[in-house]
Amino acid sequence: MIIQPGIAKANLGVSREDVTLEDHPLNPNPDSRWNTYFKDNEVLLQIDKDVRRLYPDMAFFQRPTDYPCLLILDPQNEFETLRKRVEQTTLKSQTVARNRSGVTNVSSPLKSSPNSLGEYEVLPNGCEAHWEVVERILFIYAKLNPGIAYVQGMNEIVGPLYYTFATDPNSEWKEHAEADTFFCFTNLMAEIRDNFIKSLDDSQCGITYKMEKVYSTLKEKDVELYLKLQEQNIKPQFFAFRWLTLLLSQEFLLPDVIRIWDSLFADDKRFDFLLLVCCAMLTLIRDQLLEGDFTLNMRLLQGCVQALHLAPAGGPRHMDGCCLLLSMCHRACILLFSLGGDDGEHF
Repeated sequence: MIIQPGIAKANLGVSREDVTLEDHPLNPNPDSRWNTYFKDNEVLLQIDKDVRRLYPDMAFFQRPTDYPCLLILDPQNEFETLRKRVEQTTLKSQTVARNRSGVTNVSSPLKSSPNSLGEYEVLPNGCEAHWEVVERILFIYAKLNPGIAYVQGMNEIVGPLYYTFATDPNSEWKEHAEADTFFCFTNLMAEIRDNFIKSLDDSQCGITYKMEKVYSTLKEKDVELYLKLQEQNIKPQFFAFRWLTLLLSQEFLLPDVIRIWDSLFADDKRFDFLLLVCCAMLTLIRDQLLEGDFTLNMRLLQGCVQALHLAPAGGPRHMDGCCLLLSMCHRACILLFSLGGDDGEHF
């Protein structure tokens, strides 16, 4: 999957010229190994772009892992790291200009520092950063699942899983963080993959149906707030798409995401629970939403965590993430089930 086409045959004594005559880079045949290689590069470049900016506020993913893939890093092997493959794939642009004297100058644009691009510094040879491990997990998943491949946002799903395994205090478990993450990510994607398949958006298992379910639950529990959002033409697609697709992983700090996922994955009806949490997040800022106009409410909904910190809680206005989460769930139990008809067992 990572070796360029032709290398295997070249190692067997077949010249590269014969290989390119048989299957050259411009071959339009869908079965061409070069065609597959270039398509894989398109997927890899998107993955590389996304994982480099995974949790930019944390230094963890740019640090070297204690357990790199020695098979790939071994200089005696022919294997190519994904980092090297990306470097070879990315075109380096140059500017050609002619001055008044007729002299042609070729210049390269100034390079921005990695930090200004929101990307991580590349570690020296022999080291492998945590984001590179995440990149390999996503690329292999895309290769093994061509029907869905890679869709932007999957990096936000795999990030908390890998962080949990890679920071385990037990070194024997930490050593196998990559394999454990791949196993859990594959099983989780088996449950939520429909959210990432565009052709299923409008089906009963698609993301559109689930977003509408948030509003139908809100209408049942808080019709006043529901009518306010409808009056302002605030559709669930404006905010609930990210909440549901990424399992709230971008709405909270990573420790709080892990705490939410603990409750989420422990529930057999985990995605019904997710709908209720999303609905609770709306009800907890209902007073601000009822008073705000369209612009203010969109800002509140797209930065819901900050709004939750200011929501009236009957307690301290500022609390750490875990306390905020527990308070949210407790108040959601009261707000959503005070009318009866549900025992509120999810909370």
